[in-house]
Amino acid sequence: MSPELPSKDEPPTLALVGLLADLLLKRQWMMATAESCTGGMISAACTDLSGSSNWFERGFVTYSDESKTGMLGVDAALIRKHGAVSDEVARAMAQGAIAHARAQVAVAVTGVAGPTGGSKAKPVGTVWFGFMVDGQLSSEMKCFDGDRAAVRTATLKHALQRLVQLLA
Repeated sequence: MSPELPSKDEPPTLALVGLLADLLLKRQWMMATAESCTGGMISAACTDLSGSSNWFERGFVTYSDESKTGMLGVDAALIRKHGAVSDEVARAMAQGAIAHARAQVAVAVTGVAGPTGGSKAKPVGTVWFGFMVDGQLSSEMKCFDGDRAAVRTATLKHALQRLVQLLA
């Protein structure tokens, strides 16, 4: 059964965070984020909700390759082989967030927000998501349209929506 998504009258991000908070609190689980292209937007959205310290453990902003390696333990060879924007790195980021936090749930995002940095293989708007929920690792790729702000906002919303679906 899918959770009910916010109505048009509610601020969508805050409503999604509220759903996520309820699902985490019900299980008494904590959450962590590992963010590259969003630069902490997911963490900020989570902590906009009062009482988030009861379910949000920490956020890692790992924009550079070196920070992915240093803060999350992502193997530098993995980044060299597949690129920072890849399934392999998104999954390793999610695993690293769990390994370096007291959390049962993690989301990782790495992508090309633009307007520069895209390629034929990874055009602007390409974002890889890694999710770790109670020991289960999954990932997916989305390609979002729009400018840098639109790509980052779409990434934030998708991360929250998918977390709610995975926990429901």
